[in-house]
Amino acid sequence: MLDWLYRYPTLYPGVLLKRYKRFFADVQLADGQIVTAHCPNTGPMTGVSTLGSLVQLSKSDNPNRKLAYTLELIQVQDNEPTWVGVNTALPNRIVKLALAKYLFPELGNYSHIKGEVVYGLDKKSRVDFLLTGSDTERPIYLEVKNTTWAQGTLALFPDTETTRGQKHLRELMALLPLTRSVMLYFINRSDCTEFAPGDTTDPVYGQLLRQAIALGLEVLPCRFDISPEGIRYLGLAKLII
Repeated sequence: MLDWLYRYPTLYPGVLLKRYKRFFADVQLADGQIVTAHCPNTGPMTGVSTLGSLVQLSKSDNPNRKLAYTLELIQVQDNEPTWVGVNTALPNRIVKLALAKYLFPELGNYSHIKGEVVYGLDKKSRVDFLLTGSDTERPIYLEVKNTTWAQGTLALFPDTETTRGQKHLRELMALLPLTRSVMLYFINRSDCTEFAPGDTTDPVYGQLLRQAIALGLEVLPCRFDISPEGIRYLGLAKLII
């Protein structure tokens, strides 16, 4: 049995009635009550935010929050009923826990983990993680991308045009070969065994990713098991380029 990387707090089941203004979702809870939950995902959530889908909400006890509930999980029916994590605040937290447990052997040896490190030609970007070890080893700049869009068992990123994502690829390329640049795709659903760039939504991103790989960018398409109980790491998906 795989160990839990993260355990969700108490979750409240419901049905998705409406998603609007990017940050809001109306949900009917199991007891019939209709609540407006915060949707911590600014993207289109392609293929995921289907009205009528089963969802799971967390609830904050902070009296100062305007919206007590947060949308955490949506169940899709693409291959078989599968929970998809939609809280984009979680992947970096999960990856940090996984790094501390050395769950990604592909990264090799490192002894220090630092988050949100300023980098880039204009020094205005922040890489999600900087991993360092001995002075003789190249530092590892690691960027995390949440991935929820799928076609069959193929996970795809991005699900919309992302100029920010394009910029991250260019900046990681600029660091090579003096560093190890790594793009980690957090596949936030368990039903995907392969990964590819979403060329139909952002062909520029796909071109840049292939160019970066040719220059030495390392890609880790990481599969995660998502359930109302928590999150577990499943290993790597097959990279399709």
